[in-house]
Amino acid sequence: GCWLVGNGNTSGNLVVKFQTGPTNWTDPDYWTVRVSRLDSDGHVYQSQGYYYPFDALRNPFHSVIEPTIEWKEAQLQSEDAGLTHTFDVSTTTFSIKLESGKTTTGMTQMTTKTNPQKITNVFVLMLENHSFDNIFALSNIPGITKATTANTNTYQQNNYTIRGPAPTCMPVDPGHEFPDVVEQLCGDGKKFVSGQPYPTITNSGFVANYAQDSTPVPSGDYGNVMACFNTSTQLPVIYKLATEFAICDHWFSSMPGPTWPNRYFVHGGSSSNLDHSPSQALMAKWMSVDGFSYEHGSVYDALQAKDLTWRLYIDEKGPKSGSFAQVASLERIDQARDVYDIAQFKEDLKWPYGPRYTFIEPNYGDAGGDFSGGSSQHPRDGMQRGEALIKQVYEAIRNSPAWMSSMLIVTYDEHGGFYDSVKPGGATKPGDSVFGDGALNLNEYGFQFDKYGARVPAVVISPYISKGVVSHTLYDHSSVPRTLEVMFGTRSLTERDKSAKDLTPLLAEHLPRTDCVTSLTLGPADVALAPRSAEEQAQHDAEPLPESGNEIGFLHVAVKSELSLARDAAERDAIRDKVAQIRTRGELRAYLEQVRKRIAAHRAAQGLMTSIET
Repeated sequence: GCWLVGNGNTSGNLVVKFQTGPTNWTDPDYWTVRVSRLDSDGHVYQSQGYYYPFDALRNPFHSVIEPTIEWKEAQLQSEDAGLTHTFDVSTTTFSIKLESGKTTTGMTQMTTKTNPQKITNVFVLMLENHSFDNIFALSNIPGITKATTANTNTYQQNNYTIRGPAPTCMPVDPGHEFPDVVEQLCGDGKKFVSGQPYPTITNSGFVANYAQDSTPVPSGDYGNVMACFNTSTQLPVIYKLATEFAICDHWFSSMPGPTWPNRYFVHGGSSSNLDHSPSQALMAKWMSVDGFSYEHGSVYDALQAKDLTWRLYIDEKGPKSGSFAQVASLERIDQARDVYDIAQFKEDLKWPYGPRYTFIEPNYGDAGGDFSGGSSQHPRDGMQRGEALIKQVYEAIRNSPAWMSSMLIVTYDEHGGFYDSVKPGGATKPGDSVFGDGALNLNEYGFQFDKYGARVPAVVISPYISKGVVSHTLYDHSSVPRTLEVMFGTRSLTERDKSAKDLTPLLAEHLPRTDCVTSLTLGPADVALAPRSAEEQAQHDAEPLPESGNEIGFLHVAVKSELSLARDAAERDAIRDKVAQIRTRGELRAYLEQVRKRIAAHRAAQGLMTSIET
C-alpha cells in the first residue's frame, strides 16, 4: 500500500502476513518499508536500507541486479504477531517499534522541492496511430492548441472539416508510410525528392491521400480522417488523465513516417537512418545479425552502463501474433528473456520496484491480418481495449508503493494518417552513423531526419504534476531518453535526444498531491467491424506476404527470438530455411503462433513467470 500521513496522524491499514522458521526462505519473516518525509520547505528525505528486488529470483538472465537502497527490511518474530506497530519518522531517523525490539535506520535528504530526482521510476506506454487533433480537438480541454472548423482539406472541389464523433474502427487503414505523410502534410500529389528540402507543409492533403488509398475507400468515408473523438464520452480514460495531470499539445512524432522508425526514436533518439517500415528485402540481412542497433546504443544500454535496471512489458491479452514486442527487435533485447506480460504488472508493483525505466507495449492484434483484437488502438482495431490498457497501467501504478516516486507517460508512435492542424517544424538531425556503418542501407527515400512528423497525443502523469496542466513545449519521442538523462544521469545517445526538451519542468514545486484519482471508468464499447467469414479468412490467409509493413517487422522479431533459443548452428540454419519458405499471410500467422508457444515453453522451463498459454 501507499499512504500520505500528516504529522502526528495515523493511517493504514498495512497488514503484514509472515511465517517464521529456517525452512521458510520463500515466504520469509521479513517485511520491507520505504518512508519518505517531506518538510514544509519541500525537502524530501528517504529511509536508508538495503533490499534486493525480486528481479534476482524471477529473472536470472539479467546481469545487473540493482539494490533498492531506500527500502528498510524489518525482521519479525512470533511475539510481534497480532499486534499494531507504529513508526517514528524524523529528518534523521526512521524507527519501527516492534514487541521483539526496535529496528532503526537513518534518513537521507534526497531532494529539494525543485529537484527532479524525486522521481525514481519512469513508465512509458506507447500506443498506435492517432494524431493529437483526432484524440483531443473536440475534448473541450481549456488552453490546448487544437483544430477548429476553420481547418479544412479540399478534395475534388469538396471541402472537409473536422467533425465528431470519430468512428472507433476505420474500414480502411489510412496510409502513413513516408510518401503518404509527404502528401498528407504538403498537399495532393506532392512528393519528396532526395537531396532537396522537404516540400512546404500546408496540412492540406490528408483527405486526398485517404481517398486515393490502394484499398478502395467509399466516397462517403473520405472525411473520416478529419473526424475527431468526443473525448470526454468516447475516450473517458485518457480524457480524465489529461485533465487531472498534464497534456502536451506540441509533442510530435520523431519523423514524418510510419510506426517502426518512430518507435526506434523512443528507444535510442534515432532510427539509424530507417525511414520506412521493415521490408522483405531487409529480412535476409536482419536474420544474419543480432538485431537492430544504434551507433551509440539504446536507452537500455545507457541505463545498464549506470548499473540501473529496466523492464519491458507487453499486453498478452489478445491474438498471440500481436504479442511480439517491437522493442525486442533491438540488439541485446530478447523477447523470451526480457519481455513480460502486463497481466503481472500490478503484482510486480506490490514489491519494492527497482527498475528505473519501464516501457510498455500494447497487443498489436492479428499481426498476420487486420490488426484486430488487440489493445494498440490501431485504426482497424477500435479504441476501448486500448483505453482498458491505459486504465490497467495507471491504476496499477497509482495504487502501488511506487506511485509517490513515479512518472507515467502515455503517448502514440505516429499519427496514423489522421488529420492534425499544427505544422511540424524542423528537427535536429540525430547525427549518428547508419545501421552497421553502411552494412545495411536503411534509408530508402533520402530523408535526412531534419523534420518532425505530425503531432501525437501525450499525457504525463505524476503526483508531482498539478491538475490541469497544458504544456506547449515542443517535445518528440526523443524527449523520453532525454528525460532519463536528466533524471538518472545516463549518457546522451544522439544529437536529437541531446537537444530534446525533457519532462522534468512539468514537476511542480508542491508536495505530492493527495487528490489523484485511484480508478478510471471505461466508456462505451467500440462499434466494431464485422469479423471475416471463414471463406474471407481463408482468402486472406492465402494472400501473398506483403513486401513491407508491420507484419514483416514482427516476423523479424519472431525469427530473432527463435534463433536465440536454438541449440546450435544447424538448428539456426534450419530456422532460416523454414522462414524463407513463408509465402502467405496465413503461413506468417502460423509461424508467429509457433514461436510464441516455444517462448512460453522456454520460460516455463526456466521457472520464469509467464501467463502465455502453451
